[in-house]
Amino acid sequence: MARVLVIGGGIAGTAVALALDRAGFEAVVHEAHPDSAEDIGAFLTLASNGMRALAQLDASAAVTAMGFPLTSLRVLDDTGTERAHAPMGETSDPLLHYRCLRRGDLNTALQAEAARRGITVRHGARLASVEDGPGGVTAHFADGTTATGDLLIGADGLNSTVRRSVSPGTRPFYAGQYVFYGYTRAASPPGTDACITMVRGSGAAFGYAVSPDGEAYWFARVSGDPLPAEELAQGTPADWRALLLPLLRKDATPAADLVAATGDDLMVTNATEIPTGTPWRSGRTVLIGDAAHAASPATGQGASMALEDAVVLAKSLRDAPDTEAALGLYERLRRPRVEHNITVSGNISRGTHTPSAAPRPSDEDLARLLEWGGDLWAERHPL
Repeated sequence: MARVLVIGGGIAGTAVALALDRAGFEAVVHEAHPDSAEDIGAFLTLASNGMRALAQLDASAAVTAMGFPLTSLRVLDDTGTERAHAPMGETSDPLLHYRCLRRGDLNTALQAEAARRGITVRHGARLASVEDGPGGVTAHFADGTTATGDLLIGADGLNSTVRRSVSPGTRPFYAGQYVFYGYTRAASPPGTDACITMVRGSGAAFGYAVSPDGEAYWFARVSGDPLPAEELAQGTPADWRALLLPLLRKDATPAADLVAATGDDLMVTNATEIPTGTPWRSGRTVLIGDAAHAASPATGQGASMALEDAVVLAKSLRDAPDTEAALGLYERLRRPRVEHNITVSGNISRGTHTPSAAPRPSDEDLARLLEWGGDLWAERHPL
C-alpha cells in the first residue's frame, strides 16, 4: 500500500495522517473547510487515554502548548455543597494529564504539526462521492477534482459523506440532551487550580474549569426534546442565555452567574450519536472517529477515542500482512471499546441504564495496544 487518502482534516483525520506518516505511509488529507478553525466555538477535554495516544504520535508538545491541564474533579450538588473532590486521570505523568482546550485550537495544532512533517493538508476539498475500483479507490470532490489511492479513510465527522458509501442507511440520532458551551472572563467562580467542577443541578448538568489566565470554560447539558434545526440556525447568544438561565437559577451554585456573565462566546447543539453495530468499512474504504462511532458528549471521550483510532489503525496497517487483514484487525480491536463508550455516554444523556454489550478494556490493555513499538499482528497471531 503506497498512498492513503484521508477525508477530513479535523482531529481524527489529521491524527491518522500523523500516525500513517510515522508508520511509513504517504497520506494526503482532504478537508472541506477553507481553514483549520472548524467548530471553534466548542471546547473539549482530552483525557489521559487521548494524551497517551498523542504521545505515541510524538505530538504531545504541539498540543500541550494549547489550553491548560486538569488534574482533579470536584462535584457539587444543587445547593452548592461539595460532595467529592478527587484526582483525575494519570496525574503522575505530566504528559498524560487531562487537557482542556478549544476544538479549533486542537485542529490548528495538529495541522501545524502535520505541515511541519511535510504532510499535505488540502483545504477547500469537499467530498462529493467515493468510487471503489479494482485498481484503487477514487475520491471525487465538489470542485471537479479527483484523487486516487490504495486506501480511503473517512474521518469526516458526524455527518460523514464517506459513511454514505459504506453504510447508506446509517444516520445519527438524537441522544436525549442539548448541550451549551460558553466562555467568560467576567465571573470568578470558586474552585481550585487545574480542577474541573461538575454540578449536579436540578434542571441541568453543568461543568466548568478556569484557565490559568482567568477564563472560565463551561458547559450545560439539558434533557428534553431536541432543539429544532431552524432555532439552532437562527438563535443568538441572548436567546440561549434566556433558555438556560431559568433552569440554573433554581440552584445555589455558580452556574447561573457564569452563564449570565457570558457574552457572545456561547453556542448550543443537539447531542447525537451513531448506532452501535454500524458498518465501518467496505472494500478500500474505512471509517474512523465520529464518522464511525460518534457518541453523545456526556463522557467527554470523543476526541480521545479518535486519537486512539489513529494510532491503532496505523499500527494495524503497518503490522498486518495485507490491507484487508489490517482493517479487520483494526475493527476487532476498536469496536468493543468505542461501542462501550457510545452506550455509557448515551445512558448518561438519556438517564437510562442499558448495559453495554462489550466490556470496557482495562487501562493496562489500552496502554499495551497504543504502545508504538508493539506489533499488533504478532501479539494476536503468535507462531
